[in-house]
Amino acid sequence: MSSADAPAFIVAIDGPAGAGKSTVSRLVAERLGFALVDTGAIYRAVALAASRAGVAFDDDEGLSEILASLPLEFGTRAGGGQGVFLAGEDVSDAIRTPAISLGASAVSARAVVRAGLLELQRRLARGAPRGAVLEGRDIGTVVFPDADAKFFLTGDDEVRAERRFAELKAKGADVTFEQVLADQRKRDKDDTERPIAPLKPAADSVLVDSTPLAKAEVVDRIVAEVERRMAARPGRG
Repeated sequence: MSSADAPAFIVAIDGPAGAGKSTVSRLVAERLGFALVDTGAIYRAVALAASRAGVAFDDDEGLSEILASLPLEFGTRAGGGQGVFLAGEDVSDAIRTPAISLGASAVSARAVVRAGLLELQRRLARGAPRGAVLEGRDIGTVVFPDADAKFFLTGDDEVRAERRFAELKAKGADVTFEQVLADQRKRDKDDTERPIAPLKPAADSVLVDSTPLAKAEVVDRIVAEVERRMAARPGRG
């Protein structure tokens, strides 16, 4: 099998809020020439659509209606870079507010939402011409348990909150560090204790503690491991 005919190489990057998954995944995808499937953004978009429609995050019937016609797509933002669009509107920033972050955690715990989005995530990744990077909380355990490479990013909760707080303040958000830390701890608790697809590393994940590392160092480690596995996979190299 030639490299062009080989199935897409799937990279799963999981971890808790604030571990740097989004930025690291984007940089890894860019370095490898892979597609980026931002699963976290998908759940955030569902939460935003529900919020705008006045649908409660635990209203399965209402969420089902939203999923049936969710006008979601990834595209290029006006200033460059990948963005998330709902009905043509760039909502890349709107889905990153603290309220929508908690909403994403809430809707992701609903079986109807996970089932409705599971095949979408798989289709987007498998359709990538070379490979795909997916980031989330259950990519290596549920979405792609057979991923070619799995990573679990973790880190000290206060360090993670400091990074998130800096990002929000840079965007002009009116929040305190204490609020960000409390929201993050609640989300960690909700994500790890939910009965459906809880946050946890897959047994064969490579654990990466981002606490003492710069994002560039995390990216370097992941890229090196992916390239090693790609070279060893039949039809690659």
